[in-house]
Amino acid sequence: MTGPTSTPTSTPPPTSCPSRVLICDDQELIRMGLRMVVDSQPDLTVVGEAADGDAAIAGVAALEPDLVLMDVRMPGLDGLAATEHLCAQPHGPRILVVTTFDLDEYAYAALRAGANGFLVKDAPAEEILVTVRAVLRGEVMVAPSLTRRLVERFVLHGSASTPAQRRRLAALTEREREVLALVARGLANGEIAARLFVGETTVKTHLGRVLTKLGLRDRIHAVIFAYESGLVRVGD
Repeated sequence: MTGPTSTPTSTPPPTSCPSRVLICDDQELIRMGLRMVVDSQPDLTVVGEAADGDAAIAGVAALEPDLVLMDVRMPGLDGLAATEHLCAQPHGPRILVVTTFDLDEYAYAALRAGANGFLVKDAPAEEILVTVRAVLRGEVMVAPSLTRRLVERFVLHGSASTPAQRRRLAALTEREREVLALVARGLANGEIAARLFVGETTVKTHLGRVLTKLGLRDRIHAVIFAYESGLVRVGD
């Protein structure tokens, strides 16, 4: 892992500080490429690099980044274990999973563990920057259709829901369960609004209540819960 890097080439506005990014990948060329993309922006700066999960955890403790770009397949401690560790820490950085494949069981597990987004390594620089900034703003960056594909591939077919999951599901109103099911099937808020003949703001309100009642962090984890609880099944 490297130490803090130099100031980005473009100077950010005096009233703002660039967001701090730690890059974790076992391939040096990938780290170099991501560093070039991130450091090209005045509002972002790479503060360090790590070649495995242990180095990423140590780097977070030493450098306090706002965001970690986390590879999943690495020797030693992999990105999944590192993500689980970092997401369990209070006030930890946001985690953006970066992987070679657009369907990866490790990436799914990392999202389930609390990661904030999913990015494919060969994404264009513009897409990488859009995703990085969105995750830093607190958004979850996985397209609804990709979320569904991940869940359908890696949630066990026909797995039985637990009594605890059924109790949590029973706390939802009929409309809230309906919204949750449509989210799990890959519909965006606007599409759900059109399907239910309500306003998009109403959909957002229902989804917010679903997340609160179920104790879930975001839309991704709502989709996972919908499948694992049996509300929606693969092939529906």
